[in-house]
Amino acid sequence: MSSSGSRLPSPRRVPEPYRVAVLAAGGGSNLQAILDACAGNEPAQVVLVLSNNPGAKALERALTAGVAAGVIHNPADGATLTRTLREAGVDLVVLAGYLKLVPAETVKAFEGRIINIHPALLPAFGGPGMYGSRVHQAVLDSGAKMSGATVHHVGTEYDRGEIVAQRSVPVMPGDTPETLAARVLDVEHQLLPEVVLAAARAGKVVRLGA
Repeated sequence: MSSSGSRLPSPRRVPEPYRVAVLAAGGGSNLQAILDACAGNEPAQVVLVLSNNPGAKALERALTAGVAAGVIHNPADGATLTRTLREAGVDLVVLAGYLKLVPAETVKAFEGRIINIHPALLPAFGGPGMYGSRVHQAVLDSGAKMSGATVHHVGTEYDRGEIVAQRSVPVMPGDTPETLAARVLDVEHQLLPEVVLAAARAGKVVRLGA
């Protein structure tokens, strides 16, 4: 060892990844889009996947990816949900096909750090009961020429939080709820990971341009 008194340079500190939890209830295709986007050296990492549906394919996707997964036995139990998220050191909570209202206790504990993706251009076609094919049928029944996906902050009411990002798709002549849903889902798979990665880079959820 040198006795000249010179100091070795300090090792470069690697930033901690932005820790993401995903709540899902079904197939988990949006979860998979986030997992794929966060692979490699991206600044975000999915660390926990939770579902109120024990049979959700989203839980299988999590385990396949080596991510901790668990079942929400009582979606109204805000204390347990909040504790679970805190114990996992979560920075951001993402609702991706999760249909239950997030308890007020959890909303408050993670204020500004819970987002949801909705398969329509809010504020239209949102609210209680507006999910899945119901949303797309409502869009078609309205005669709207455009639909799309919206990422928004989660509050204590369904689909009323501040909008973070939106992306549109055209409603085509002859569309059915199924064909429109497929077009919107493609956009969801692009938009939601973009919002997650932008939040990781900024250290907070940021509004994205069109």
